Amino acid sequence: MNTVVFPGSFDPVTNGHLDLITRASCLADRVIVAVAINSSKKPWFDLQTRCDLLSEATKHLNGVEIVPFNGLLAEFAKTHQAQALIRGIRGGTDADYEIQLSQVNHTLNPELETILLPAHARTAFISSTIVKEVFKHQGDISLLAPACVQQAFIEQQ
Repeated sequence: MNTVVFPGSFDPVTNGHLDLITRASCLADRVIVAVAINSSKKPWFDLQTRCDLLSEATKHLNGVEIVPFNGLLAEFAKTHQAQALIRGIRGGTDADYEIQLSQVNHTLNPELETILLPAHARTAFISSTIVKEVFKHQGDISLLAPACVQQAFIEQQ
């Protein structure tokens, strides 16, 4: 069984994330969506809510697991016997950064590969920050994020 890890903060999960998770599920038997605990950021949603939203948004996909993580991604991947990381890229700046991270992760875990998936044009402009800003200004986020995210924003008001 091959396993890949798709890491991120997912605050909140977006349709861009879902596209990458769906594509990753076609590449591997097991996709671990690693939800990062990032102490340097002040998330909109707490860790449990982010995990719950991801679980709801991916429930139709086979082989997808939602797992919170803290620490080194290379170690997390080793612990979960993952062969590769999945990383989305939206452009050249993302690619440069992700290549550098790939080299660090490969240094820490030489058996770990990184697969860079380019975002589709229909989702490349979407980020969690954009979703939050559009919602804060009473905009329609239905084309940017799954329905469960909009509901979670409404419940937090």
